Amino acid sequence: MTEDATTQVAPTGRRRPSIGIAPGIGLLLVGVVLAWLMVNLVKTPSGFFSIFLDGLTLGLVYGLVALGYSLVYGILELINFAHGDIFMLGSWISLSVMVHRFGLGNSNSVGKLIPALLVTMLAAMLFCALLNTFTERIAYRPLRNAPRLAPLITAIGMSFIFQNVGLNRLGPAPVSVPNILSHNAVFTIGGHEYRWYQLMVGLTTLPVLTLLVYLVQKTKQGKAMRAVAQDQDAAAMMGINVNRTISFTFFIAGSLAGVAGLLYAIYTTNIQFDQGFTLGLIAFTAAVLGGIGNLPGAVLGAILIGLIQQFNEGLSWAAPGSDWTQSIVFSILILILVFRPEGLLGERTPEGG
Repeated sequence: MTEDATTQVAPTGRRRPSIGIAPGIGLLLVGVVLAWLMVNLVKTPSGFFSIFLDGLTLGLVYGLVALGYSLVYGILELINFAHGDIFMLGSWISLSVMVHRFGLGNSNSVGKLIPALLVTMLAAMLFCALLNTFTERIAYRPLRNAPRLAPLITAIGMSFIFQNVGLNRLGPAPVSVPNILSHNAVFTIGGHEYRWYQLMVGLTTLPVLTLLVYLVQKTKQGKAMRAVAQDQDAAAMMGINVNRTISFTFFIAGSLAGVAGLLYAIYTTNIQFDQGFTLGLIAFTAAVLGGIGNLPGAVLGAILIGLIQQFNEGLSWAAPGSDWTQSIVFSILILILVFRPEGLLGERTPEGG
């Protein structure tokens, strides 16, 4: 009896599964990373937990942007490069409302802070949602049946347009944002204080994810979104308004960018006109890592990317450092696209990628 190149035949006739080269390399890399993390945990446990919490918080911010990418790509299979710059403009409008309009500063009373932040969030969501919907209407819809390259180039063009709007509004230098939220500790883990402004990110992201999953899975509009994602022509034959559904998807994705813009401004206390380009690409990498089109997967991928970034920049033993962060993140994107394009949670694109 001959043996196959990839499997061995046992005496009983059963085939013994063997690990392919690509999965084997992937498992090896995961093992090396886990060993590196364990060494750092043993050497500096307090610093490790501190970096872990920072990475978790940063990943949740990335998650809000990644959700917008995942929604749009799941329906149109379009990488909306302008999404990151709309997120940047969300930070700008948040700064304008909460600082210039309401006058929030480094110390605010609760009675003034909560209403001002709620109004700021609604303003940022509405502004970014309308801007994203407007972009789809004038830039993407006329090219919906054009070759794939045309809407992709248009998306890049819209990204540069919004980036220059941000340059005009914010200027070339980073703009400081006051410490709107309290920096007092909520709790302490391993000697590290987890502060209120960090907790605000988690308290916002997780309910947004829950509501979004409910919208897509349980509502009539969500069913229309899923139908359009599977087959636009069949959805139209069943009476679904395809254009309206796609516009609604861009509206929701834009509102997520607005929330992310506000949280990013509060968390980093520093915004600039080109923040959306790099962060947008990182968020798209997170969406691909978790599973493009899978909403919980987008947040999972974002959290992993946030942890990878903070571990790389903050750990003391054998960490490559901040100069290598973008190279590592985009290497992950390439590896995922090559070896597991459906992402960690296995959600395949309509083309089966």
